[in-house]
Amino acid sequence: MNPTASFRAAAIQMVSTPVVGENLAEAGKLVARAAAEGAKLVALPEYFCIFGMRDGDKVAVREQDGSGPIQDFLAETAARREVWLVGGSVPLACADPNRVRNSCLVYDAGGKRVARYDKIHLFGLELGDERFNESRTIEPGSEPKAIDTPFGRIALSVCYDVRFPELYRALAPMDIILVPSAFTATTGRAHWETLLRARAIENLAWVIAPAQGGRHVNGRQTHGHSMIVDPWGKVVAERAAEPGVVLADIDPGFQQRMRASLPVLEHRRI
Repeated sequence: MNPTASFRAAAIQMVSTPVVGENLAEAGKLVARAAAEGAKLVALPEYFCIFGMRDGDKVAVREQDGSGPIQDFLAETAARREVWLVGGSVPLACADPNRVRNSCLVYDAGGKRVARYDKIHLFGLELGDERFNESRTIEPGSEPKAIDTPFGRIALSVCYDVRFPELYRALAPMDIILVPSAFTATTGRAHWETLLRARAIENLAWVIAPAQGGRHVNGRQTHGHSMIVDPWGKVVAERAAEPGVVLADIDPGFQQRMRASLPVLEHRRI
């Protein structure tokens, strides 16, 4: 679909806790606020539903695909608020009982699930005292995913995926790139904005990046800075830290003008 009318999008920033019920209640309030301010496309961050004390906590609350309180919440909230709702990531069961799929789920304004994308690239870091290895508790996905919506073609990704431009090239052209995230404070300070703006510029696409942003109960600090970036690489809306709603009006006409001026996607030779 090629939309012609402008619409409002929202990136939700959270500081999620180990308690699923608390997080769903907070997410519900923030989605309601976004809808009240006119948002039609609302995206929640990675791990919006649980930010555990240990990596294995998300495995303990995993849901079967299509069934469970987290998925029910997303469907019911999308329908109640009449918004397209992106559940940044939900822990879904996989064949390995000790791991989950880190799944980005999309629901339309009637509450019907229209897409699932399983995070392909799994974060690993050894830097000073920081140690992360997502592959211990997450099984990687294998299929890139983009969907046609009333807002245009949307490419789905999750957090660490943003470091791999070939993922988005495989899906191009798209109108919007979604990057729900939980960047660490260290890597976020160094790379977050640069990566998001680069993906916007090279694809001449809007980027909507809802994030975790603050000090969590488990002691971890996430970077925050949820933002929306336009196809020219300009940050048009941003929230530095703490829970809140980042809003921006998405103008398809602006994107069309930029692509006409600089037809980089047509100039590709590889």
